[in-house]
Amino acid sequence: MRKKILIVDDSQAILDLVAESLQSEGYEVTSSLNGQLAFNLLQNESFDLIITDVYMPVMDGIELIAKLRELDSCKYTPILILTTEDDYDMKMKGKHAGATGWLVKPIVSEQLLNTVARVFS
Repeated sequence: MRKKILIVDDSQAILDLVAESLQSEGYEVTSSLNGQLAFNLLQNESFDLIITDVYMPVMDGIELIAKLRELDSCKYTPILILTTEDDYDMKMKGKHAGATGWLVKPIVSEQLLNTVARVFS
């Protein structure tokens, strides 16, 4: 069965780039343009992995992660943050909210795929 991955980012170019990389490895990918849309989607659908940006309109990635960790359906779902932010304090906010890992943009496809493979192993 194919693993389902949700990507959350307000940049359509990033969504397309990440989706293309993941789909090339056989993952089923769904995209969302902000945290609120992703949260709404996750009320009725489950994913094997969520990859989210930090800075987005409506609901940012840190808030999204914190809200998802309150849902029984997402309590143990791996969540990776993919962002340009490399600040230690922000990484700690992500960790405290419940992020599984942190990736910094720009990301090379190989690095992304290796990280996703490690999450699933």
